[in-house]
Amino acid sequence: MKTDRQLQQDVSAELQWEPSVHAARIGVEVNKGVVTLAGQVDSYAEKWNAERAAQRVAGVMALTSELQVHLTGLSKRTDADIAAAVENVLEWTSWLPAGAIQVMVEGGWVTLSGDVDWQYQRRAATDNVRNLMGVAGVSDQISINPSVMATAVKSDIEAALKRTSIADARQISVAVHGSDVTLSGTVHSWDERDTATNSVWGTPGVRNVIDRMTLAH
Repeated sequence: MKTDRQLQQDVSAELQWEPSVHAARIGVEVNKGVVTLAGQVDSYAEKWNAERAAQRVAGVMALTSELQVHLTGLSKRTDADIAAAVENVLEWTSWLPAGAIQVMVEGGWVTLSGDVDWQYQRRAATDNVRNLMGVAGVSDQISINPSVMATAVKSDIEAALKRTSIADARQISVAVHGSDVTLSGTVHSWDERDTATNSVWGTPGVRNVIDRMTLAH
């Protein structure tokens, strides 16, 4: 098990390795495996990438982000300009049904709402908006409205987990209630955690994934 000092060094090194992040402006503190990132970044995309980089490090039990997005110069946009850019990028996203997503922008913060059929469609919307210039943050309020009910999907999900790169998928328990799926048990890294939840989202009829998994020490 890594000490907090070792974990701090590893997270700092991973931030320096991530080309989309100015690591010198990000402070890293660790307390009992909980990592805190602090400082200023130039865009919401950089903030998101820094947080993902920290989560990739083995031994990180939890992450707290105190990173502030500070837009300067040409990065600044009016809310109207941002809203127009968001509408445009969503219109050109082939995975999204026309008119499925509603957009609201306030103070550079983009709120997306509406209904889609799949998790990958919701992710496509947030991924494309995140990288737009002038965006200070993204609030995902998009709902998944499945075309089929999640009946008898437990065995399908368990089979999907076994096909993944998770070290021991048997340690993950699957509970299905209607169209909601709850995952519990133990995984060994954030990558395994993401792999497990992504496998569930790939199952037809799943509307909500409740993550109660814990990271092994």
